[in-house]
Amino acid sequence: MKSFIVFVLGMLLLHTGGAQPYLIEDSVLIRTPYGATLSAVVVRKKDAPAKQPAALMFFIYANRDRSLEEAKYAADRGYVGIVADTRGKRLSPDLIEPYEHEAQDVNAVISWIVRQSWSDGRVGMYGGSYSGFAQWAALKHPHPALKTIVPYVAAIPGLGLPMENNVFITANYQWPFYVTNNKLTDTAVNNDRERFRKMRLNWFYSGRPYNKIDSIDGVANPWLQKWLSHPGYDSYWQSMVPYGKEYARIKIPVLSITGYYDDGQISAIEYLKQHYLYNPAADHYLVIGPYDHFGAQQGGTRMLRGYQVDSVAIINTRTLTFQWLDHILKSGPRPAILRDKINFEVMGANRWKHAPSLEKMEDSVYRLYLSESGELSFTRPLKEKYHLQEIDFADRDHWTNSSYPDPIIKAELDTSNGLFFWSKPFDKPVTVSGSVTGLLKAVINKKDMDIGIGLYEVLPDGRFFQLSYYLGRASYAADMTKRKLLVPGKAEEIPVSRSRLFSKQLQQGSRLLVVLNINKNPFAQVNYGTGKDVSHETLRDAGEPLKIKWSSQSYFMLGMSRE
Repeated sequence: MKSFIVFVLGMLLLHTGGAQPYLIEDSVLIRTPYGATLSAVVVRKKDAPAKQPAALMFFIYANRDRSLEEAKYAADRGYVGIVADTRGKRLSPDLIEPYEHEAQDVNAVISWIVRQSWSDGRVGMYGGSYSGFAQWAALKHPHPALKTIVPYVAAIPGLGLPMENNVFITANYQWPFYVTNNKLTDTAVNNDRERFRKMRLNWFYSGRPYNKIDSIDGVANPWLQKWLSHPGYDSYWQSMVPYGKEYARIKIPVLSITGYYDDGQISAIEYLKQHYLYNPAADHYLVIGPYDHFGAQQGGTRMLRGYQVDSVAIINTRTLTFQWLDHILKSGPRPAILRDKINFEVMGANRWKHAPSLEKMEDSVYRLYLSESGELSFTRPLKEKYHLQEIDFADRDHWTNSSYPDPIIKAELDTSNGLFFWSKPFDKPVTVSGSVTGLLKAVINKKDMDIGIGLYEVLPDGRFFQLSYYLGRASYAADMTKRKLLVPGKAEEIPVSRSRLFSKQLQQGSRLLVVLNINKNPFAQVNYGTGKDVSHETLRDAGEPLKIKWSSQSYFMLGMSRE
């Protein structure tokens, strides 16, 4: 009987938290100096030192149990674990306004942390996607207590989503409902894929303007409408994260993690580029491999969209995160994978490479020209010739620019969809790394166009391994903040940047393939080329087909090393 009573008491202690090694506060309210209130979870180990550094995640996907798991994980590794909810989420009484207040709110949380008796005055941040964005938002006005950040697949609002290179995409249309419909998350609406698939198709086939897509859905989407009113990367977007010379003020160490097939990769890489542009001495490391948006946040999966990932590419993102925090906050060793600033897995070679910069990922950078014959040539053509392309926007049966890498390895491509440029077969293995950049020269009969580019390795057996892709609006290509319309009939130069970064060892006998196209499908705005705000254009604006003369002097640039 006595032993039974002891057992019952033990179970009661376990379920009431008495047997747990943690001090848990799951209903913390943090009042900011400007009147907002945020909620947070704080976890410490009972036997921890009186003062510790804090590991902070700033989170919009409010979930008490998940926040406790994260905070306990940090506490087990010698930190005060803190997960703070975005303004308006969980216990916060305020309005939910995604992206608009993190530059203030994250620093308010950091100020609260350093005032607590258990704080040693130092904070490190980590986390993925929106949480990655929140870390960069905090660095718009760097807080002296924030000593490092570890952003995974970090978003840049207005650059990677809800638009990509100034083209609004439909892939995350439902996201505002998901995060603003209630104090937690509206999982049901987020998972209703059939609803939003029908919406995209109905909008596309109707020819109605993009700003009416929510009326086709039948539910107003005020956040989408607000974002559509900012088609350029203007002061609205610039206010959310560091912009321009503000990157020069970022002196703390940074570890960025992203993936070759992360939908938002261009944002994560843009942070890195801008940080080094304005602060050449930046202490900023990158880890990148064959991961998608969610895989990068855990360290990869063995099978990714039909591609069997190299074994060495599989890492543990959380383990790496806390190795880094220990390195910066506890004088621990630098994580072994970080042998240089840019650390990348070479697909097909099953090895990691390390470079001091993005520009030096490979030995040489080559130009590949769109030669008259359809060859992707390493030699500039002596005479300028033109490749003709015509897109009939009224034809809704034929989608163009179907270059999303799912599956990554395709058995065949529709050669009627876009212009195809093939290199000669490589006589030995070649490693190709970096992002596709270049200069397109074209004459068109309209004022604008949305360009799509797909880059493939054509394997010796004829299959197509997708390496990278690009989507961008020609009128914003030179300056994403200001639209400059093309002049019909005039030769124009359109720079290409912010495509997906990758690294792959090409097999002997493989070829490179570039597919050049114009975007016309249900997955993004359709730009009819009138020069009006694209969100207001309709199929009635399409007029005659878009006619393009692509110059053979156009080229792409790729980093290559011969094995």
